[in-house]
Amino acid sequence: MTDNKAQYVPGHALLAGRTAVVTAAAGAGIGGATARRLLEEGARVLIGDAHARRLEQAEGALADEFGPDAVASLVCDVTDETQVRALFGEAERLHGGPDVVVNNAGLGGTAALVDMSDDQWSRVLDVTLNGTFRCTRAALRAFRDSGRGGVIVNNASVLGWRAQAGQAHYAAAKAGVMALTRCAAVEAAEFGVRVNAVAPSLAMHPHLVKATSAELLRDLTAREAFGRYAEPWEVANVIVFLASGYSSYMTGETVSVSSRHP
Repeated sequence: MTDNKAQYVPGHALLAGRTAVVTAAAGAGIGGATARRLLEEGARVLIGDAHARRLEQAEGALADEFGPDAVASLVCDVTDETQVRALFGEAERLHGGPDVVVNNAGLGGTAALVDMSDDQWSRVLDVTLNGTFRCTRAALRAFRDSGRGGVIVNNASVLGWRAQAGQAHYAAAKAGVMALTRCAAVEAAEFGVRVNAVAPSLAMHPHLVKATSAELLRDLTAREAFGRYAEPWEVANVIVFLASGYSSYMTGETVSVSSRHP
C-alpha cells in the first residue's frame, strides 16, 4: 500500500476577522485541533471545556503561539445551562458575539445495552445530544439578535448511521445530533444562519487510546479505506470548510469524514 499519510495544509485566512466559539476544546482531540485550525485561518477563538486545568493550559499554549488577543477561554460544562449562557455571554462581551460556533462536546463509553444503566445512558445523551441542543439554541439566539448571520458546525459520528456493539447510547446521541442539525438548519435559514455537521469515524487522540482496547482500535483502523485512522486536524479541516464561505450554500448537511458512510 502506498503511504497515505496526509500533509498538513497551511492556513489561508478563510476566517479572518471572525469570532469562533468551540466547546470541549481543551484536549488533544478534534476540539483542540479545531481551535488551532480556526486560529490559523485568522479567527479569534473562545474555547470552552468542563476541565478547568486543561482549559487553562490549552489557552496558554494557543496564546503563546497566536497572541493573547486571539484566544480566550471560559469553563463550560455543556450539561449546565447557566455555564452555556455564560460562554456565549463572554463571546458577546469580548467580540460582540460569535460568527462561528463549533459544538464539539461529546461523551462516549462502551456498554452492552442489556447491562446498560439508566445513568450510563442518560450521561452520554446529556453531554452529547442535550449539550449540543443547549449550545445550538444559545448560538441561534445570538445570531438572531445580532442580525448578521452565522454558522454552526456540530460534531456527529458515523455511528449515527452505522451500528457498533456496545455503542447504543453514543450512536443514539449522534443520530440525534444529525437530526437536530437538519431541523435547526431549516429554522435558522430565515435569519441567515447555516447549520451543518461532520461525521468522523476514527480520529486518534490520547483519550481514545485510553478508553478503547488495542484490539478494537486495530479492527476499526483496518476498516478504513486508507488503512489508517484520521488525524484530529483532518476533521478540523472539514469543520473549517463548513465554517467558511466556501460552503455558503450548504445547510442541514452531515459530511462524512471517512469512507464509512452507509
